[in-house]
Order: sequence, then C-alpha cells, then structure tokens
Amino acid sequence: MADVDNDVIVVGAGPVGLMLAGELRLGGADVVVLERRAEPTTESRASTLHARTMEIFDSRALWDRFGELPGDVMGHFGGIPLDLTLPGPYPGQWKAPQVRTEAVLQEWALSLGARLRRGHELTGLRVHPDHVEAEVSGPGGPVRVRARYLVGCDGEHSTVRRLTGAAFPGREAERELIRADVDGIEIPARRFQRLERGLAIAARNPQGVTRVMVHEFGSAAGQRTGDPGFADICDTWRRVTGEDLAHGTPLWVNSFHDAARQLTGYRHGRVLFAGDAAHQQMPIGGQALNLGLQDAVNLGWKLALRVTGRAPDALLDTYHTERHAVGARVLGNIGAQATLLLGGPEVEPLRAVIGELVRYEPVRRRLAGMISGLDIRHDVGAGAHPLLGARLIHRYPPSPGRGVLIDLYGDEEHHARLRRAAAPWADRVDTVAGTPEPGGELPAADAVLVRPDGHVVWIASAGPAGPQPLVTALRRWFGEPASPDTVRTTVPGGAHSALPTTVDRRDHMSRLAGKTALVTGSSRGIGRAVAVRLAREGALVAVHCATGREAAEEVVASIEKDGGRAFAVQAELGVPGDVHQLFLGVDEGLKERTGSASLDILVNNAGVMGGVSPEDTTPETFDRLFAINARAPFFIIQRALAGLAPGGRVINISSGLTRFANPEEIAYAMTKGAIEQLSMHFAKYLAPRGITVNSVAPGITRNGNPVFDIPEAVEQMAQLSAFGRVGEPQDVADVVAFLATDDARWITGAFIDATGGTLLG
Repeated sequence: MADVDNDVIVVGAGPVGLMLAGELRLGGADVVVLERRAEPTTESRASTLHARTMEIFDSRALWDRFGELPGDVMGHFGGIPLDLTLPGPYPGQWKAPQVRTEAVLQEWALSLGARLRRGHELTGLRVHPDHVEAEVSGPGGPVRVRARYLVGCDGEHSTVRRLTGAAFPGREAERELIRADVDGIEIPARRFQRLERGLAIAARNPQGVTRVMVHEFGSAAGQRTGDPGFADICDTWRRVTGEDLAHGTPLWVNSFHDAARQLTGYRHGRVLFAGDAAHQQMPIGGQALNLGLQDAVNLGWKLALRVTGRAPDALLDTYHTERHAVGARVLGNIGAQATLLLGGPEVEPLRAVIGELVRYEPVRRRLAGMISGLDIRHDVGAGAHPLLGARLIHRYPPSPGRGVLIDLYGDEEHHARLRRAAAPWADRVDTVAGTPEPGGELPAADAVLVRPDGHVVWIASAGPAGPQPLVTALRRWFGEPASPDTVRTTVPGGAHSALPTTVDRRDHMSRLAGKTALVTGSSRGIGRAVAVRLAREGALVAVHCATGREAAEEVVASIEKDGGRAFAVQAELGVPGDVHQLFLGVDEGLKERTGSASLDILVNNAGVMGGVSPEDTTPETFDRLFAINARAPFFIIQRALAGLAPGGRVINISSGLTRFANPEEIAYAMTKGAIEQLSMHFAKYLAPRGITVNSVAPGITRNGNPVFDIPEAVEQMAQLSAFGRVGEPQDVADVVAFLATDDARWITGAFIDATGGTLLG
C-alpha cells in the first residue's frame, strides 16, 4: 500500500465507514477503508434501525441481505412509550445486531469494489493542497497511503479528529448506563422499569441471550477507573433490582454515558468526518447509529461527484451545512431523553407531563419524526412546496448513486422536453415518467428532481416545467454538464410555450463520449466490428487479441484514422494467468490515457468453436472450449468488478445455437448456455450498482471463414434467416452498441436474439 493513490481514504470499518465506502463506489470513486482491528467486532452494541435507515437500505437492495428482522412500531422517548408509526414502508424500528449490520455492509461495499485493509492503524496525517497523506501502521510495517480526500469514521475516540486538532466542544459525561449481553440467566423482562434505586432494562433474544442495562440513580460517570467489568454490572443490578446475575456468562460488557459533543465543522478542507467521529451522544433508542449511517449517505454521493470531477468543491460544503444541523437537533432531543431516562425521582413530574402530551397526535407525530429521521428537511433553496428538501418516501426511489428526474405531467411531449433538458446530466441523473397523482405523495407536482440520497431539490407545479430553474438545480446539485453530445437549439412554438422545444443534432461520436471499453477477441470478425462501432460512438476501446498482435494493431490504426481512440492488448485466454495478463495490459493502457483504470463497458466476445462430431470430441477439446468460452468470461467479469463504473455495461456474446440444434457443436453450444446463465445471475448481482448485463446471440454471421467465399453455401445459409441473407459483423455490433448506451439502461439479464430471425423457425 505504500504510496498508493486513491480517491478517498475512509478510516474506520464500522457501519458508518462501510456504508460510506459503498456509497462512494456507487458514485464511481476509488476508495480504501483502513481499520485498526484485525477482525470484525463481536460486540453487538447498536441494534436498532429506524424507518429512514430502512428506506435507505431498501433503496440499495440491502434489506434482503439481512434476512428476517423483528420490527415493532412501538419505540420510546426517554423511556416513555411512543408509537413511531408514520407514512412509509417501514414504520417503527427494526432490530439487527451490529455484527450483522457490519457484515452486510462489508459484503456490499466489497462487492462494489471497495478495498478493506484490516490491521491498519492510522498513526499520522498530512494535508496538502491537492491531496492527503496517511501514515499507517500495518502488518508488514509502516506504509504511506495518499488520496484526494480522507474521511474519519473512526468513532467517538477518533484518531483523525485528534491528528487534525478539530474543535470538538460540548459537555462531559455526567451519568452512565452499564450494559451487557449475558448467557445462561433467567430474569423477568423489563422495559425501562423505574425502581426505587434506579432504572433496569432486560430483554432476551431468540438465541437465549439476555441484554441487561442498568443505571443507579445518583451515580455519576467517571467514578470507576477504566471500563466496567461483569462484576460492576452484577453489583449495580443487585442493588437496583435485588436479582443476581453472577451465575451467567457475559458475552461482552460496556457502558454508555451522556456526554454530548459535536464538531464545529464536519469538513476541514480535504478531511471530513461522519458518525461518532463528528458527534458524540448517548445512543438512546438507536439514534446514534442511524444518525451516522445517514451522515454517510448524505456525504457519499457528494464526495463521489467531487472526486470524479463532475461537481464543484462547494457541493461538499453542503454536507456540513445539512448534517451539522441534523446532528445538533438529534443531540438536543437525546439530551432531553437522557434527563427523562436517567433522572431520579425529581424528573417524575416532567415524565408525567410528557406522557400526557404524547397522546396528542401532533405531538406524537413530531417526536416520531424526530426519532425516526423521517422529518428531516434540508434547506435546498427557494420554494414553498412541503416536499422541497424532504425525502421522497418510496414510490420513485432514485437508482443507487444517481439522481432521478420524475415527470408527472402525463404528456409525452413534455416528458421528451424534460429528458432533453436533463440530457447533459444523463451520466448521473435518470429521467423517468411517473403517474400524475393529485392528492397523492406528490400533490400539485408536475416534475420533481430527487438527489441520490432521496431528498427532493426541485419541484415544478401548476403547469409544464420550464427548463431554466431545472438546469439551475441540476448544476447546483449535480455539477456541470458532461461534455455536450448534442447541439441544443431553441425552436419557437410547441404545445407548451413556457418550455421551448430543443432539437438534438448528434454527431457520430456522442453517446459513449468519455466511456472506456474492453472488447475481447476484437482483432477480427464480430469483435472487430464491435470495437470499431464503440469507438465511433466515442469510447476509448481496448482491442484484445489472443495471438497475432499485428491484426489488433491494425484495428487500432483503423479506429484512430477515423478519429477514435483505442489501444491493443494481447493475452491468451483459457490458460493459467490469462485474466491477470489481460488486465495488466488493460489497466496500463487505460491509466496511460485517462489516469484511471475505471472501465465502463465490457464485451466478452472471444470464443472458439468445436467443429467436431460428438464421437470425436475429446476431453481436451471439451475442456479448452469451456476454458475459453465460459471460464474466462466469468473471471474477466470478476476481475473487472473493482474498476467497473456504476452504470456500467457488460455484454456477453452467446450464440443462436443455444436455441436450435447443430450436432457438430454440442460442446460449443453448452459453453454458450453457460454464458447466458452467467449473464442472468450477474445481472441480478450487479443491479444495485446500476450495471446491466445482457447476452447477445448472433446467428450465421460472416466471420472470415472460407465457407463464406462459396456462393452456393452462402445462399443456403441465407435461407435460415427471416431476411434471406447471412448476417454481417456490423449487424451484431449495432446491437452491442445499443446495449452499451444509456438508451438501454432498463434492459438487463436479457437474451437478445441477433440472428436475423433464424430462431423464428
């Protein structure tokens, strides 16, 4: 790791750091997570997930990874029962041990391409004008890691905070609650039971482990030296409840206290903070964990847009502005709850008054919104619509890492104009048609722009939306438009004069401008046509060949002659070390030309046919076919995952032989059947990153085989197609090019018949 350049270093692999790493990868940022612990924690400290966090998990397809989670609409405010039900798909609170939350988030972040380095402790930090440099103690000795930004997600005792000297004002701890998970005990369940000498809580989980928490009225934090032990909680529990826990087996013991601190600034130039590193509070009702996870979601897309060069530095300042205000509000309500929860007999009158007030629906909704995070409304600019700045509940969630522009006007012409207005931001914002819903979730709204974190930043109402306010919002929240691939000309007239019509005049190098592509087996035939077609659309193409590098270089020269960009890569597939050798060349070529190894488009085209009868197929022939045609594509995709950009495209070349029989190619057809399964399952796996995976099945296509020089043979083969001709490589290349563009963003896991109607029978 010495002197490695990254976009972002995240310090801390707790739930907040892992959530941030995943969010950064969704936005295309390169990220490494440094964690001093060699192994994940076994202590399930925070276990409550609130409604807003559950909505976020659902939008990232993380909900299903948790399995069955117990949920309950009843929560509490300072130990006073409170119904947390509010509109939304996940009312109330949900219980997941922290070890499970960390495991799910780690698996997710790593699947997106984040790198996690356990056993690496931050020891020094230098901030330069254009980068940060972290000194790290690792298993192999000291290392130095560079990045454009660093984020401290390393908890309330943050090393990053100490090294930067960031101001962390607030109040010292005055009271504490000791807690433990204990096995082998049978005690009554208690939910915030207030006894004469203190507060007692006990809940047994399905595995038979009991979590106990206890506070002795009048006891102060800091009376002990060091962390509490099992004997401490046994003694306090005995004094408060009269019960004995000593025969049980403690799984872990700790305490939490009512200290309250908050950073003056969540951003210090190239160093930012999230979670408990930014704010310290008593974790009453699970708010601390949820607050930190939502910090990560607010920061992740903004920082990703910044480091990928698509947004100005000012966007990062909105992270502090928005989340510092939310954090201060949460610290305030937690302070009030701590008084109600840990105060002695002197707070009973106050508890009685609050207990009466929560029976009034406006009060209940106010407190429920505050605790659940569902009432957060950011200041996103001028406007009076009640949803401006609030989160959009669930009907039109943005794709992970992307914004969404929702057209609710119900007019095709209006939708086309909105799409054209947002076209320069199509690499980071989707435009979708919704259903007009007077009186629904979006009352009096004709068009809505939603950020990747689900918050509404622009709403048009009372008629067709004009382009200028929308463009202003897009620039503010998503940065400058991409290099224009259209010439936008205002044309007078149109059904809605408030929104001028725009005309797209696309040149021949537009739809894939700025994209990178790898096409295997592209020195001839279909692969060559695909490489040329993608380059014509503006992509930088890695032209791969197994042997005969001269042919690949000739393809590159042809592309460059037409004004495109390409480079050649040679690596034999189907042999040990094939994928490693391939990506040595691909990564080197991409970094040399773009400064990054990020890949947008992968076309698995390379393959060989058998051409032998079933009786003559040897094990060696069979194994070679599978090694090149099926095994290599799998591991090429696996290797590409770390550098495959969100919204990327994977296109696997199959064959019409998976749908009609040719006994001379049984083994070959089996490999292509495997390719189609590969596409279907990877499509499901990569969908959370907005990556599509599809199979394209050519039929009889002119590929340089001498048989195509025989007119009679060509005529006979042509009869198999509904069009009465054989296919040309360009026919297939055009299909692949379509799947590589944003126009095909809604197609994934599909089998595309490119046989010219051969499969019609």
